Amino acid sequence: MLNNKTVLITGGTGSFGKKFIETILDRYPEVKKIIIYSRDELKQSVIKQKYPPYDFPQLRFFIGDVRDRERMVQACEGVDVIIHAAAIKQVDTAEYNPTECIRTNIDGAENVIHAALTCGIKNVVALSTDKACAPINLYGATKLASDKLFAAANNIRGSKDIRFSVVRYGNVMGSRGSVIPFFLNKSKEGVLPITHKDMTRFNISLQDGVNLVMFALGHHLGGEIFIPKIPSYKITDVAEAVAPECQIRIVGIRPGEKLHEEMITDTDSLNTIDLGPYYAILPSVSFTCTEEDYIKHHSAKKVPFGFKYNSGTNTEWESVENLRDLIRTHVDPNFNV
Repeated sequence: MLNNKTVLITGGTGSFGKKFIETILDRYPEVKKIIIYSRDELKQSVIKQKYPPYDFPQLRFFIGDVRDRERMVQACEGVDVIIHAAAIKQVDTAEYNPTECIRTNIDGAENVIHAALTCGIKNVVALSTDKACAPINLYGATKLASDKLFAAANNIRGSKDIRFSVVRYGNVMGSRGSVIPFFLNKSKEGVLPITHKDMTRFNISLQDGVNLVMFALGHHLGGEIFIPKIPSYKITDVAEAVAPECQIRIVGIRPGEKLHEEMITDTDSLNTIDLGPYYAILPSVSFTCTEEDYIKHHSAKKVPFGFKYNSGTNTEWESVENLRDLIRTHVDPNFNV
């Protein structure tokens, strides 16, 4: 699928980007080029040390910002595939710096779409978040707007052979800023701060997130928002798994935070199909494909009327012991409780 192709990853120095690079090199040894597009020179230098140019000549490093339309177009010349992972992602950062969040997450999405249409890209997959579903914070609202932009881009492609789609998933285990590394660090102090004892979240590994993007690249018609079927965890079970000896301190739900995360609302279910391992929310307005086209292409079926996908009402849950195994596998191989 990616052999002899040139792939550009915006925000390519983040947790996802690094795992995606690793996966491409493993599965597609004949990939033509992998362009890491980001604005952080230091993070790029760290990746260069892991993949030195004399061993990995297919890697390219572009300093640039998705806010810069001209630079984005320049970086996309000769590219076949774009994975759009760049974003301002911290909820509190977005609330305090709203204009900066809008410029990166919405204006940046428009620039990626413009570059893709201008440069003859074939496939574009954008990363979203569960917070884009029924958003209550600015980060989620900007990502919902971004999702809509990518879905609608299929309607303005004209005769161009290009497909845009989105992947949406929950908290990535072990990623920067996520709860498990935070708890592992806080456990040294003997106290774990918990926002609310009933809080739940979806859970996905970084590799499963990458696999979802690979699935989208290989199967999308354009316009879909792909959502994985993944387990939930209770925040209290995470605390028990990480440090059962620690005291729990309830600190209250932070501004813009939900008690349970959603990925499909009952209203979304009107346009949602079940693909087996994944769901897909179809665009509400599509001039390129009908609902029947999507169902036939994906060998899918419509979800029941009123269906919703919520971390608090999920049917699959991580146990404390399973969480410990996952921590050893995906976060810290030396973890032992």
